[in-house]
Amino acid sequence: SSQNLSEEFAEAARQLKKEAPRIQFGKIDVTYQPDLRKEFNIREFPTVKFFVDGSREDPIDCKGVRRASTFITWVKRRTGPSTVLINSTDQAEAIINADDLAVIGFFKELHNNSVDVFCETARDVPEMPFGMTDSEDVHANYGIQKNSLVVFKKGKPVHNEVLEDGRQNKLDLTRLIKTFTLDLVTEYNLETSVKIFDVPVENHILLFTPTNSKTFDTIYENYTSAAVEFRGKIIFVLVDTNETRNGRIFEYFRIRDIDVPAVRILNLTSDAKYKMPADEVTVENLKEFCQSYLNGKAKLHLSSEEIPEDWDKMPVKVLVGKNFNRIVF
Repeated sequence: SSQNLSEEFAEAARQLKKEAPRIQFGKIDVTYQPDLRKEFNIREFPTVKFFVDGSREDPIDCKGVRRASTFITWVKRRTGPSTVLINSTDQAEAIINADDLAVIGFFKELHNNSVDVFCETARDVPEMPFGMTDSEDVHANYGIQKNSLVVFKKGKPVHNEVLEDGRQNKLDLTRLIKTFTLDLVTEYNLETSVKIFDVPVENHILLFTPTNSKTFDTIYENYTSAAVEFRGKIIFVLVDTNETRNGRIFEYFRIRDIDVPAVRILNLTSDAKYKMPADEVTVENLKEFCQSYLNGKAKLHLSSEEIPEDWDKMPVKVLVGKNFNRIVF
């Protein structure tokens, strides 16, 4: 909530006052400052912007940051080095084991495009520690080839992305790394919904199924297998249709009991919905659906109510998605 964020923001200001007195924190109630709201194009609340070197032009947006500690890391990485330079295996181990997640860049040399992209990405992912190294010992210890970005989870490498000069961009890497704050398949509930929307991936696939059905284990295994391939591109969500608190999401996708198991893709930016053409939830069908969606070939799913029997009885006809085209056009 806004109130919570405001408190965390104030806490970050208190802590940074001692450490970095040059960084000033301020807040504005735009209800009473409509000119500022217009100048900085504030559309959602709360919005946090970072002004650099006393300039009003092009402040940097600080998005998805919710905790005081993350605010502090975000600001420090904007005003100083964004990654820790690792010279020894002990140093690497300390970073990798300090938190649930850590990201390490293994490089041939510390001056190339890949290093720049890595450091820029670190600025946008304050939720986890970033380190980089060109040390032969550290490379040998983890058996990792040079110019790789490796995500460690609970001390073990879970993803290795080879960084080719100029091929990856910061946004793709940011999306990929942030997905590791979620499970490979995230079950939808009130708590996880906040986390799901914090990850800057606009494509979500949702599997609607009762988790106590006989076929659930097989379906879930297939769904998880497909998720591995699309990490960073599509977020895989599981919606338990037995959970009454999920009622609103069934309504939104117009999912009925007879439809389940059902698979839908949602694009958050356009609000467009897509239905998996195949009925069977197999790895093959899921991959084909995701790939056709990413290639822009999936058909839009215009969910519609059934045509009412008496739609034609009155002078004003009742239109739903299924008879709209035929009657109107």
